[in-house]
Amino acid sequence: MRELFVLDRKNYNPNGSVGRRPSVRGIIIRDGQIAMMYSKKYEYYKLPGGGMEENESYIDTLIREVREESGLVVKPETIREFGYVKRIEKGRIEDIFIQENFYYTCEAEEGLVAQDLDDYEAEEEFTLEFVTPERIIDINENGNHLEKEGIITFQGMIARENRVIRMVQEELGI
Repeated sequence: MRELFVLDRKNYNPNGSVGRRPSVRGIIIRDGQIAMMYSKKYEYYKLPGGGMEENESYIDTLIREVREESGLVVKPETIREFGYVKRIEKGRIEDIFIQENFYYTCEAEEGLVAQDLDDYEAEEEFTLEFVTPERIIDINENGNHLEKEGIITFQGMIARENRVIRMVQEELGI
C-alpha cells in the first residue's frame, strides 16, 4: 500500500517507551459526500474505522470497524487500497505513540444496522453523517472542541483526517 504521508509531531522523548496501534479506516462516498463519524459532544469529524484486533486482517478490521461505528455494512468486493498514514507523537500512556492508519475506499449496502460503539464513542455521541469535504475541514479546523483539545493526541488525529480528506477530494474528484 502506498504511503500517503508521515505526520511526525516531534513532541515526544525519542528515547522513551513506544506504543503502537495499527488501525483501518473506510472512505465511503455517496453523491459527493463522505461518510464520517461526528462527535456531537466535541464537534469534530473522523472517518469510520479503528484499531486492529489480534490476528485480524486489514480487510476484516475495516468491515468490522465501519459496521460497529457507523452501522454501514461494507460490500467486500468494492474494497480498494487508498494508502496509509504513519502518525508519530507523544502518547497519553507511552512516551511515543505510533499509529499506522490504513485507508480503503469502499461502498456500503443501503440501509444501516445498529451501531456497537466503544464506551468513549458512545460518550462522545458518535453519529454517522454524509458530509462534503469542505464542511469536514471547516468543522475540524474551527469547531468548538476545546475540552477534547486537552487530550494530547487529538490535534494529531484532526491534522491527519483533514489532510487525508484533502487528498480524497483531490484524487477522487469530489
